[in-house]
Amino acid sequence: MSQPFSRFLHPFDVAHHPSLEPEVKRALLASWASDRSAVRDKPALRKPPGAKRAVPVDDMFAALRTLDGGGEQHPGGP
Repeated sequence: MSQPFSRFLHPFDVAHHPSLEPEVKRALLASWASDRSAVRDKPALRKPPGAKRAVPVDDMFAALRTLDGGGEQHPGGP
């Protein structure tokens, strides 16, 4: 994937993707949560290269917790 983030609109899209291995999901989400993806002057938002829009860093952490069985759901989702 040359621009892996361009395929996903939200971190939960990564966390719930049926064909990605858990290790790949973790790597994508960790990269997305990285300070390198922080939006200038808005440290609570992340927008990695290729992503369509910025999302709250808290959503990244919530998506990571779902991989650990944290049970959180996508906001507004099932």
